[in-house]
Amino acid sequence: MFLGINHYLDFQKQKAFNSFAAEFMPKKATQKRRKTIAKKRIDARKKLWVLFVILFLSLIGIGFYMKDQVIFYYAMHFKGKEKHSLRNPKTEEERINKIVSLYSDKVFGIDISHYQRKEDINWKKLTIANGSIDIRFILLRATMGKDGKDQHFDEYWKTSQKNELIRGAYHFYRPKEDPVQQANNFLETVKLESGDMRPVLDIEKIPRNKSLDEFRSDLKVWLKIVEEAYGEKPIIYTYYYFYRDYLQDDFKDYPLWLANYNDVDVPSDKAEWRFWQFTEKGIVNGINTKVDVNVFNGNMWQLKGLTLD
Repeated sequence: MFLGINHYLDFQKQKAFNSFAAEFMPKKATQKRRKTIAKKRIDARKKLWVLFVILFLSLIGIGFYMKDQVIFYYAMHFKGKEKHSLRNPKTEEERINKIVSLYSDKVFGIDISHYQRKEDINWKKLTIANGSIDIRFILLRATMGKDGKDQHFDEYWKTSQKNELIRGAYHFYRPKEDPVQQANNFLETVKLESGDMRPVLDIEKIPRNKSLDEFRSDLKVWLKIVEEAYGEKPIIYTYYYFYRDYLQDDFKDYPLWLANYNDVDVPSDKAEWRFWQFTEKGIVNGINTKVDVNVFNGNMWQLKGLTLD
């Protein structure tokens, strides 16, 4: 009985103590606990906001990076087809579309000469891929050999600048003719300005009356004269196999513009190329004849790195 009474008294004492402690002691502990909980909530919210900002900025970055591909995809699959009088065989059309799709985030351009009539060109409508990709640069044939000049060069040169295209001029090299005279012909005809692309040497044939060493030596003469005139290494244009067989070992220091019309994803898996002429049957909005279409392996900022200061 006494044991039961003692237990009861102990219980009442503990209850009284707990009541006293609840009244006086836990205020500070409770406040501290509340502050800790509140701080944890604030920290959690801050973390959520940081994650939200990171996610938001990531989506913007991805969208900016992918915008060209998205525009291209929409234009090719959902936008109504723009009418054009020219057509390509289905295999060539598919090959061109595949390359344009692979490089839709790069910069595209064309090269023309007097083979394209003035009346066939609407300079304000130059686009490809169903209007989703603007033509941003143009290469113009300026001279051929020691005394040849493209009859449309002067007009095309001025018109391309008026239409805010990055313009470039190329010389068609004739291997049997004197390289000094050929270089002078180019320099007398072409007056490159700041913002114009570096001069381009178009090499497509080997000489019949000279050795390959003499041929390469002549090319170096032309390149040296023009480089000294403009202070920048000229760009070399040629076909993939021609470069591989005749030029590769001696001209690696020059920016390379390769022509390759095969069903490939890159014009060369070995040579470091800057431009790829991937078709000579390009159908461009604004031109009523097929043209050579090129892609620059980079963005506009990188392309401007190949222009004159």
